[in-house]
Amino acid sequence: MSTPLPSTELGAFLRAHRELLKPADVGLVATARRRTPGLRREEVASLSGVGLAWYTWLEQGRVTASRQVLGAVARALRLDAAGLRHAMRLAGYHEPAAAEDDGGSGELAAAVQPVLDSWPASPAALLDRHFDLVGWNAAWSALWGSPEAVPADRRNLMWLMVADTRLRTVLHDWEPLAMNVFQHFRAQAGPALGDPRTGEVYRRLDEDAPELRHWWGCHSVAELTARTVTVEPVGIGRIELSLSSFHPVDDPSALVLLFTPASAEDRTRMGALAGRPLRAVDSGAGRQAG
Repeated sequence: MSTPLPSTELGAFLRAHRELLKPADVGLVATARRRTPGLRREEVASLSGVGLAWYTWLEQGRVTASRQVLGAVARALRLDAAGLRHAMRLAGYHEPAAAEDDGGSGELAAAVQPVLDSWPASPAALLDRHFDLVGWNAAWSALWGSPEAVPADRRNLMWLMVADTRLRTVLHDWEPLAMNVFQHFRAQAGPALGDPRTGEVYRRLDEDAPELRHWWGCHSVAELTARTVTVEPVGIGRIELSLSSFHPVDDPSALVLLFTPASAEDRTRMGALAGRPLRAVDSGAGRQAG
């Protein structure tokens, strides 16, 4: 494994979380006059068991950290599992990724497709570690539009969440779910540097959704949480769906998204939508950027 290099992205991530913490969050007593937002660097250094100069250099991207030391810093900053995983990736400690040029994604999609198809009234899709859609069922196409209508370089859940006008029209309370998807994308895909596809996804987002550019510079990460979402397809009425996700055992870096109707009435409406023939306009992807 190659030696990790100093990372300014890691420094910015650590600094952002340091500034969010209050002294009371880590058992410290706040003084009356604190000009620094959140914790001071010397406080994080002390809690992590490292020197102030070294920690300062870490935030400045001038030094590298071992897994053990970075873990101590993460504990001092109260990072959750998603935050720790993201910090490790920013530092260059990547988990082994499934091969993407040997047919691995195609084999996984072929294996998972029957599972997706077994949910005729529940929209479901298979995502790779970059959140590219590599499999989906008829219910997904009926609700959100067919991913096949989207250019391959934009056939990505993050792109669909922010740039697909149909999805944003059908989905109620779009922003909380879209932000959570993006936070999980950051945690799952890791930094853009050194990963061509992740970098390409960020470029497409920047090109096609410039009004959300402040999102792409955000340093927050999170797990994708289960929740109830409301959709309202034209001609069907309001449908409540429970979002859940899980990792296929053959590739833990991949993700299956499943939207299950919340009630018998919701299942009936979703079944009616999934059984309705798709017209060409139904399968449009909204914004067809070239």
